[in-house]
Amino acid sequence: MEIVLARLEHLEEVSKLFDQYRIFYQQPSNLEAVTKFLQQRFQNNDSTIFLASNGEYKVGFIQLYPSFSSVSMKRVWILNDLFVEEAYRKKGVAKLLISAAEKFARETEAVRIILATQVSNVAAQSLYESLGYTKDEDFFHYVLRI
Repeated sequence: MEIVLARLEHLEEVSKLFDQYRIFYQQPSNLEAVTKFLQQRFQNNDSTIFLASNGEYKVGFIQLYPSFSSVSMKRVWILNDLFVEEAYRKKGVAKLLISAAEKFARETEAVRIILATQVSNVAAQSLYESLGYTKDEDFFHYVLRI
């Protein structure tokens, strides 16, 4: 399994995986909109995406969005999206993707990686906790849906 930094040239492959990711979260398939959304991320340098490849076949991705901590005056990466095709789950692919994200965070001198996952996604919670991620006990997180 190889992990590579995705570039615009990977748009088609990332789009297919991202569409599957959205379907996993009960969203309708819309490859055209997904492709447009990701193309904008690449062109605007809004996010960083790593791809997991099994040979030529792309089997998963992780997407990080940049933010900052005002208090520490350092970069923070938001691990917003992580997806592995069902046939490749529980085979270490997600761990490899997270490891690539952590290495990238260190290289960019980030103070932390933050993430959120659905309360019902016990598999993801178990994975994150096994890798040293902890639930934030210091802050309440609020959401205003618009």
